[in-house]
Amino acid sequence: MRVGFIGAGNMAAALARGWGDPVLCTDSGSGRAQALADELGGEAAGSNYELAVNADVVILAHKPAQLEKVAREAAPAARAVVSLLARVTVEQLQAAYPDTPVVRVQPNTPAEVGRGVTLLAEPAEDPLGSQVEELFGRVGIVVRLPESLLDAAAACSGVGPAYWALVAEAWVDAAIRRGIPAAHAKRLVTETMAGSAELLRARDHDTFRLRREVTSPGGTTARGLAALERGGVRAAFSAAMDDVLGPA
Repeated sequence: MRVGFIGAGNMAAALARGWGDPVLCTDSGSGRAQALADELGGEAAGSNYELAVNADVVILAHKPAQLEKVAREAAPAARAVVSLLARVTVEQLQAAYPDTPVVRVQPNTPAEVGRGVTLLAEPAEDPLGSQVEELFGRVGIVVRLPESLLDAAAACSGVGPAYWALVAEAWVDAAIRRGIPAAHAKRLVTETMAGSAELLRARDHDTFRLRREVTSPGGTTARGLAALERGGVRAAFSAAMDDVLGPA
């Protein structure tokens, strides 16, 4: 199955690198499509219509506001459409690509290293839905959810890499302040986060159990956790979720 990316930004590039196949892509004039084709092999198509003619599946990775403009170019030739567009519903996609199978997904950038999380909106029309699940399963896990939950779920997984990076940055800065060289601090924090994520998986994602295993009553970990709670870490993540999603 040959995929074609309309849009060659960070998410498209992460998926293309994760799949490792020669890429077919376009952009809106930034030059990123040609750069990605030069990196991975493949080609930058001359137009969105040309891309749709040559792709088995068109992956929409452009800006959401460009939906109708891009559809006017690609829809006449598109055989199947997979949308990465945030907040663009299946209903809107079907209106833009009538008589064409469409599936809505929300992946994240760890797909580049085979550890992505892709949200797949249900109901997903088969056989396209199953083909998409298999395709994105090559670069991580696929979680099927009702479309009504997709935006909230993306406020966890989609933005998550940036949140992890911010937490790591703050943690590294704190270590440097106490005299640990920057290179060592970065490695200590990154590897501790990676190992802890693996341990959480082994513990069936039981965060309380992992904290309990590390924390002795009145010990150093308990004092550190108390400081994070006083600093409002839970309130900050809750506020971030609300700000991403907007008013309930």
